Amino acid sequence: MDQLLQIGGSLLAILALAWLAGKMQLGGDRRIRSEAEARELADEIMTGFDPIEIAIDRAGYGALLRDGDGSVMVLRRHGAHFAGRLLDRRPTARLDQNLLTIEAEDRPFGAVTLDLGRQAQVWAASLRRLEAR
Repeated sequence: MDQLLQIGGSLLAILALAWLAGKMQLGGDRRIRSEAEARELADEIMTGFDPIEIAIDRAGYGALLRDGDGSVMVLRRHGAHFAGRLLDRRPTARLDQNLLTIEAEDRPFGAVTLDLGRQAQVWAASLRRLEAR
């Protein structure tokens, strides 16, 4: 009987923790699903960044955004959240058909590969126009 109570109590504790993690939006499979969501994420990362051009990865794992001044921000998924960097200098970028791999100057940010479809070539060319290092 004591063992059944212990198992039942453990099960209730696990369910309570799962419910709490869901309420806190921990974990999950978060993706960028729209331009509006990409704009919101960019504003969270850099207040006042107002993109006029947005390219979202086909799987929703990242995005490229350009503002009116020609500054480019790259967003990437980092766990259950998104991180972003402003590319103020020409990054190392590789184009492989529809895939664009960008290595930001910030090494801890790491490389991000975006499946941008036909837009990949256009964005790769535009990154070459950024100031050289």
